[in-house]
Amino acid sequence: MSLLDNGSTPRTRSLISAGEVSPPDGEPWMGLVLPAAPVLFITSVEVIQTTLEPRQAIIKVRGLTGSRGWSGPQLVPLFQGDTPDGILDLQFIAQTPDQTQKAEGFVPIYAIFPLEPGDKLPKGIRVRGVDNVMLLTQLPGTIEATINEEDGSKAVGKTWAEKGTAAAGTDNVVREEDMPRNFRIIPPKKGVAGITHNMNRLNLVLGEDGQTIVWAFWE
Repeated sequence: MSLLDNGSTPRTRSLISAGEVSPPDGEPWMGLVLPAAPVLFITSVEVIQTTLEPRQAIIKVRGLTGSRGWSGPQLVPLFQGDTPDGILDLQFIAQTPDQTQKAEGFVPIYAIFPLEPGDKLPKGIRVRGVDNVMLLTQLPGTIEATINEEDGSKAVGKTWAEKGTAAAGTDNVVREEDMPRNFRIIPPKKGVAGITHNMNRLNLVLGEDGQTIVWAFWE
């Protein structure tokens, strides 16, 4: 990317919105609304094709965010130009909430990506979220995924269990093995390093006993 690029090209906008590049010398990008980030999970990818000429393929993707407040969902190519494997690689992004959100359960989100009329179908569609990737190779077609990670909505009052200390299905326990990517545990007597907020990070605050969860939120 050229240092003269002010963030105005579609390719650069996609990379900036996905958090892949930063402006030179810490200066703000001109004419760009921030922030945006990938959504947490991809739950389905569907490709349909119109029947009238010129035929057009439309990619429909569903996902989950950690909380309410996400907006402007869109699918953006991971890179421009032809791919070596013939797979169209997309990232599912959206505008993040403007403040901390209470953990109340995952929230569905939806976006479409129409191909140009008359374009040949790619060999497959790969869609990336923060915590998973889905690949559809039978086009037109559909694939779905089930998400079983902890969403924090019922965590308050339960006991935090580090990896290997509680079996699956243990009552009144939140297990480390069940947490989504980038989670953070905040103990009562330890500081917090850094000031970067990540709206895809589930935070669990522990009470004075260092075990009971007293607050669950997405940054």
